[in-house]
Amino acid sequence: MAEAYSIRRVSGRRPAAPARRLGNWKLAYADFLTALCAFFLVMWIVHGISSEDKAQLARQFGGEVSSKRAVSAADTLAEALRAEVALASYGASVRVTSDDHWVRIDLTDMAIRPLFETGDGALNGTGEDLVRATARVLAPLPWPVKIEGHTDSTPSETPGYSNWELSADRANSARRILLSNGVNPARFQGVMGLSHTKPLIAEAPHLPANRRISIVLDLNRADAL
Repeated sequence: MAEAYSIRRVSGRRPAAPARRLGNWKLAYADFLTALCAFFLVMWIVHGISSEDKAQLARQFGGEVSSKRAVSAADTLAEALRAEVALASYGASVRVTSDDHWVRIDLTDMAIRPLFETGDGALNGTGEDLVRATARVLAPLPWPVKIEGHTDSTPSETPGYSNWELSADRANSARRILLSNGVNPARFQGVMGLSHTKPLIAEAPHLPANRRISIVLDLNRADAL
């Protein structure tokens, strides 16, 4: 990615040396929009050709046509999201996966960087910052969004307030932040609390990483393209 520098000339020294970096976030955002435009162009081209044409094109570029799932539009979008600086800066707290027709962004509650306070249905300051960063990335995209809240397997200690209520409140907390940071309300297709029924780490359902918000982009909607 290109970087911008201011130039400061120091007396008695030549040539001028780069000083502090300026506007890196603008360049990162411009890179993301460029990748996004390229993605839409690929989607438009792929949508307009037949299966036979796709196979021929793959052979021309040295690809092999097989029964295995080919690289899809969802894979391409997932790669673009993984490369987005605003999300990558959160490291293991962000996990992007894809299948044929959807892309899932998991915002996870890491032990060294928790997104929630214990037993609290609201995101903490770190969690709010991460969801806001995610909103800025998702706002220009057209696809419908579903939000899932997940807990670990430790039961809630609040009487009358189970992990079902807790996970649902966390998902709805994320929805409100996405909404207030530019995501079109018409795109929201569902907000669900799934308690501890779908752990991210199935062999260790008690770990903090299982506490998370999942944001799912549904690419099945052709009218959204």
